[in-house]
Amino acid sequence: MQTISKDVARRTVLAAQGFADPRPRGAVTRRHLQRALSRTKLLQLDSVNVAVRAHYMPLFSRLGPYPGELVDTAAWSPTARQPRMLVEYWAHEASLIPVEDWSLLRWRMREHGGGWRKRSRELLEQHPELINDVLNAVKELGPIGAGRLERELGGGERQGRGPWWNRTDTKRVCELLFAMGELTTGTRRGFERLYDLPERVLPAEVLAHEPEDAEAVRGLVERSAEALGVGTEADLRDYYRLSPEQSKQAVAELVDDGVLEPVAGRGWRQTAYRHAEARTPRAITGRALLSPFDPLIWERARTERLFGFRYRIEIYVPEAQRQYGYYVFPFLLDGELVARVDLKADRAAGVLRVPGAFLEPGRDAGRVGPELAASLREMAAWLGLDDVVAGERGDLVRPLQAALAAG
Repeated sequence: MQTISKDVARRTVLAAQGFADPRPRGAVTRRHLQRALSRTKLLQLDSVNVAVRAHYMPLFSRLGPYPGELVDTAAWSPTARQPRMLVEYWAHEASLIPVEDWSLLRWRMREHGGGWRKRSRELLEQHPELINDVLNAVKELGPIGAGRLERELGGGERQGRGPWWNRTDTKRVCELLFAMGELTTGTRRGFERLYDLPERVLPAEVLAHEPEDAEAVRGLVERSAEALGVGTEADLRDYYRLSPEQSKQAVAELVDDGVLEPVAGRGWRQTAYRHAEARTPRAITGRALLSPFDPLIWERARTERLFGFRYRIEIYVPEAQRQYGYYVFPFLLDGELVARVDLKADRAAGVLRVPGAFLEPGRDAGRVGPELAASLREMAAWLGLDDVVAGERGDLVRPLQAALAAG
């Protein structure tokens, strides 16, 4: 078994994730979007909008400034000339995935999206009539949000039918039907999900395709390996949140087929698996700010193993106990995570605020500061903000302020 160094593993992973690809020189098009998605395989969705919605940022990190309508059209507002590329489902977490990958998750739909939906399944068993009511209403009125659906179904009048009929339960049933594949997202209004029937959203050939469970899981693990380049079985499993049993069988089969090659990562406790087509460039250059939900770093133990960078999201940590800040973006520079910044888009004031900026140990502030300032200016302009304002927290704030002042 070949042994690879941490540096080789890191460059392999960065290339697989698209950070070795050149940025578009001109206007970013649907073709560029497709190339980036061929690397990441999916985009995680999240409701936090302190700086930018989670699903927009990984593309900016890889492509640079691009029109957000590219994603909106691909996911929620397709046209005859630009058909739907992406659909929502539970993949890593709530995610946008390629339309053709929806079939690979049919087994999860049969499991109602996972065991954590026990309370929703109990609601289904106790009040099956609600399921039919919701499906019929969506068929007639969709795409439709849960709030309007509750009003259309006449929640107040039906209160006497049982304690289950209230808006919370309506939303829960909609989410359960979404997890079962009986509903999907037709479009979004703001960030509100508007439910619709899959047959009005997805191509007939996608709906007709039902691979065997083992085949589907193997396809997901292969996609994980393509997206990661090299990773342990646990890394491959995490990308689509598979069970150990599913993942281990798929990995063994992919090794037998020559798709995955076992390797020993120097300093790694577990065997790693490199995709047969993974490439390892001699160097990774360039810079990128990374969302907390970027697939390069969303598995925190892997991030620490590859980059020596301990990262935790502190949204749910009381403010006084936060080490770095509420919504912190790691900063990638020439293949290394060299700093982190707490960011907030102050849209009322038209500025990108940086309450805190922190240098990683052993890094050169004189080099990192100007590179970070340039990335922040680029991000601010992309978000339609006029300026970047650095706050007071962190050992990188003064160099960053100087770099921003220098223009």
